[in-house]
Amino acid sequence: MTCSFRRPHLPLLSVTPEDQLKLLTAGTSKVFSEKELLEKLRLGRPLRVKFGLDPTSPDIHFGHTVVFEKLRQFQELGHLAVIIIGDFTATIGDPSGRSATRPPLTREEVLVNAETYTAQAFKVIDRDRTEINFNGDWFRKMTFEDVLRLNARVTMQQMLQREDFRNRIEKGQEVRLHEIQYPIVQGWDSVEVRADVELGGTDQLFNLLVGRDLQKEEGQPQQIVMTMPLLEGLDGVKKMSKSYNNYVGVEDPPQEMFGKLMSISDELMARYYLLLLGEQLDPAQHPMDAKKSLAERLTARYHGIEEGRAARADWDTRFSKKDLAAADLPEVSLSDLPLPTNVLGLTSHLFKAVFDLEKSNGELRKQFILPGSVQINGEKLTDPAADVSLSAGDVIKLSKKHMVRVI
Repeated sequence: MTCSFRRPHLPLLSVTPEDQLKLLTAGTSKVFSEKELLEKLRLGRPLRVKFGLDPTSPDIHFGHTVVFEKLRQFQELGHLAVIIIGDFTATIGDPSGRSATRPPLTREEVLVNAETYTAQAFKVIDRDRTEINFNGDWFRKMTFEDVLRLNARVTMQQMLQREDFRNRIEKGQEVRLHEIQYPIVQGWDSVEVRADVELGGTDQLFNLLVGRDLQKEEGQPQQIVMTMPLLEGLDGVKKMSKSYNNYVGVEDPPQEMFGKLMSISDELMARYYLLLLGEQLDPAQHPMDAKKSLAERLTARYHGIEEGRAARADWDTRFSKKDLAAADLPEVSLSDLPLPTNVLGLTSHLFKAVFDLEKSNGELRKQFILPGSVQINGEKLTDPAADVSLSAGDVIKLSKKHMVRVI
């Protein structure tokens, strides 16, 4: 099953190859090589820019969109995005950067995930300038003899150059033989679609280079390998990941998305501009204005212009104008609250019931109550044991990002 949205003759914009090279290499980690990319750009035809993805989950976060932003830049210059849906490779499980075997998915699970994954991706890239392929189309036709011939193209020494494989072997951890197949089949995808360029994260470098080797053996021009950096999460330290709870989800509600983006540091903002918007941060712009603009534009990208504006207006109401009475806040019924209770009990209940956040009593005391973050109608509640009296219309502030209205 192959879905194609390809435009066979995309008009290249009147941008010189040298200027294209400058734009396309901005924000990348590695390019093999810039000289070869410039030569391809000078051909004057749309390049086939490959990106393979294994939809291991239905939702993506902003860390995943870094590569899509680079694909969008290629498209705006007239090139073609070639997406490979790994309905075959996902049943193997990508071992890249992992210290243990990844649990494989069924093909049915992959296809279900692929629908929502691509729908989210098309909020960044142009559907009409995208060709979509499923690599099961060619791999499920292969005989065992074909597989043996493909394996003969790669040596075990090459596979053991992979740092993650080597580390696992040195530590006495398992490396299953099917995992060794993964770089080979990913590389063969490049042969099948005759990729001019392949994009991936820094953890994909080895696999992408295998694609170059297999294309050379097949007598094809070798693809340019372009890796993108891993985006730091909201904490500015670890890579963005749901596991670290430092992510912004593409499907996050508009106000939540805007609020998360407003929490990043000024130091991280320039990196988000470059990797998520493909732009340089204007150093003359006030940091707060720049951050609001970043949050509004990214929220608008995934929810529409009006939602982006509304999220910014709501944030201004909550924080810039301090007018919480008019803000659009989550609501909790007075009858649903565990009254009578004290400050600690109320804070714990609201974090869990309204925001689905489980916090220990020690954390609540030290990080929220004692510093004065917990407030009712602007009055700080710094005594964890103090009794609480509430009425409909009260606004309870638990932290800068978590507020509730009692109804």
